[in-house]
Amino acid sequence: MRVLLASDHAGYPLKQRLRDYLEREGHQVEDLGPDSTDSVDYPDYAGKLCRTLLDGEAHRGILICNSGVGMSMAANRYRGIRAALCLFPEMALFARRHNDANVLVLGGGYTAPFLAERIADVFFSEGFEGGRHKRRTDKFDS
Repeated sequence: MRVLLASDHAGYPLKQRLRDYLEREGHQVEDLGPDSTDSVDYPDYAGKLCRTLLDGEAHRGILICNSGVGMSMAANRYRGIRAALCLFPEMALFARRHNDANVLVLGGGYTAPFLAERIADVFFSEGFEGGRHKRRTDKFDS
């Protein structure tokens, strides 16, 4: 799967670890930055990822900041983006099955690398159930 990945400075360490893991798992990963732990503004990186995803250049995206809250808020301002902050694999499961989430958001300061890997695995393996859930997700952008 083609995956976009971006973070802010606080999410940078987890982004690096997750990028390497996803590549080992066979995903084609495009790292949109940043390239260090130097302070950056998370809305800039959320915007870059969301615009690239909406242009059809990837299947899904992952955003990482310290808590995950700021990236979630910034990403969900883009029409067509359904970003879900997931703390556990079960949250990723329902974000995909029921909400058709296309961006996974992680809190780099609160998510251990092994847990981030499990969450990402579920996020990329689950599909959208449609049906009554489609009726609901259609209301997101209305």
